[in-house]
Amino acid sequence: MAVTVAVETPLQDDVRALVAALNAHLLPLSPEEFQFKMTVEQMAGADTTVFVARDEAGRAVGMGALKVIDGELGEVKRMYTLPEVRGRRVGVLILDAIEALARDKGIKTLKLETGDAEGFEPAWRLYQRRGFTKCGPFLDYPDSEYSAFFEKALV
Repeated sequence: MAVTVAVETPLQDDVRALVAALNAHLLPLSPEEFQFKMTVEQMAGADTTVFVARDEAGRAVGMGALKVIDGELGEVKRMYTLPEVRGRRVGVLILDAIEALARDKGIKTLKLETGDAEGFEPAWRLYQRRGFTKCGPFLDYPDSEYSAFFEKALV
């Protein structure tokens, strides 16, 4: 399956559908108060760049975003691929695009928050295989049993 990854606006119906699918996927995995979701409108902000993966037919099959926190810190947000394309390296392509943009912007560290419960193992493997290591909470994320935090130095 040929997949392309490009910067796109999240304000499209098919990207909105990916966000809705991600939110539905997360709902049973941890309490909602420990799910730190960005809305599509927040994803369209000037501090966030959204990457969309599309298959050869142009169908949106995955997404991820880089949110610039400051000149040195960027956060990986809203990583998701459709179940039928998992295991086909779509997440790798998205994460690599996020990292490349972060490097271009001079960001020194990428961090992310994800769930810390059964069902998140594929995400942990993706991040660890791409050089991320576990770290503690950052920004205003609470230290809880429901969150896992990862970071990667880019310098």
